[in-house]
Amino acid sequence: MRSLAGAHDGIESRYAWVRLAVSLLLMTIGGSGMYSVTVVLPRVQAEFGVTRGDASLAYTLTMIGFGIGGIVMGRAADRFGVVWPVAVGALGLGAGFVTAGLSASIWGFCAAQGLLIGLMGTSATFAPLVADTTRWFDRRRGMALAICMSGNYTAGAVWPPVMQYFIDNVGWRQTYVGMGLFCMASMLPLALFLRRQPPAHAVVVVPAHDAAPTGSARPLGLRMGAMLALLCVAGVSCCVAMSMPQVHIVAYCGDLGFGAARGAEMLSLMLGMGVVSRLLSGAISDRIGGLRTLLLGSVLQGIALLLFLPFDGLVSLYVVAGLFGLFQGGIVPSYALIVREYFSPGQVGGVVGMVLMATLLGMALGGWMSGAVFDLTGSYRAAFINGIAWNLLNLSIVGWLLYRARAIPGALR
Repeated sequence: MRSLAGAHDGIESRYAWVRLAVSLLLMTIGGSGMYSVTVVLPRVQAEFGVTRGDASLAYTLTMIGFGIGGIVMGRAADRFGVVWPVAVGALGLGAGFVTAGLSASIWGFCAAQGLLIGLMGTSATFAPLVADTTRWFDRRRGMALAICMSGNYTAGAVWPPVMQYFIDNVGWRQTYVGMGLFCMASMLPLALFLRRQPPAHAVVVVPAHDAAPTGSARPLGLRMGAMLALLCVAGVSCCVAMSMPQVHIVAYCGDLGFGAARGAEMLSLMLGMGVVSRLLSGAISDRIGGLRTLLLGSVLQGIALLLFLPFDGLVSLYVVAGLFGLFQGGIVPSYALIVREYFSPGQVGGVVGMVLMATLLGMALGGWMSGAVFDLTGSYRAAFINGIAWNLLNLSIVGWLLYRARAIPGALR
């Protein structure tokens, strides 16, 4: 039973749930920077006269900036609270969308995407909000993380069709400028709601020089750095696989003759089902823990990728896209839960930032790699096979960690 002190401090209180809703909304708005480039990719490629791989570089730089910024913003949230990173993110997204919309070359567009939208903008609405959420929940932490991180997929369900509509009617440049103004106007007021500090007992103050706090020096019998490295490699590999359909489904549908609008609808369906997947995985993870949930998601993602190989009709692609979203949506939240289960609470922001950076680098690498494979082969079939191979690497790492956890009494949470 939760103590009266815990209830007074706000753990899983009404305020905590309202705060979670605000975090979800902020992540949904901030996630626009991640998905916007996938929608405009065909227009940008055509306008600047570049290859599919060069156009995909904008997405890659966005995700690299997103990942690196996640570490910086996560540590800033540990030190100063979550409000300042979110406010910086609002300004970064606003400036980034406007600058990208006014860019005169593909390289200016890529720079705005990577530095302003990725590094300064979207990153501030991911790792800091995830880390903050872990401090306001205990018994329902898995579900709370799933709800918070659903914002990333809600963004993918909401923004592609909205942006595609405005791109078709007013142009991609005007749409980008409008998105920048909207992000600043909506996110700055929402950030003020997060001013309250987390409950005192939910945070363990760790000295800056202490890299291995008591009780977390050897998670699963490994050095903390080794455990972190394995999670990062697993994060890269699963997200290289994940990025293939997410980044290229719009272009893939265009190549098959179905049009960009159908691709945007499939992306929206995929990420909408990802929201359902994240909520279901959150409930599952509260029962079976982060490692088992990660293994389940990775197995299902591999199955969904295999289904893209034999099916390329319009109706079948809608079905497979929906299944892909439903199968893989719980993967990334599992990493945050694993970190909270095996690392010190006082390091959550920084460590979550590093692990999530790895997942984002995987998305960046996979987005570029799929475009490069397409340029080399003239089709996406080899790109899907490449994603399946990376997914097998993820499965092997997670399976080995789960094997070690089963051998250590009390290691499975």
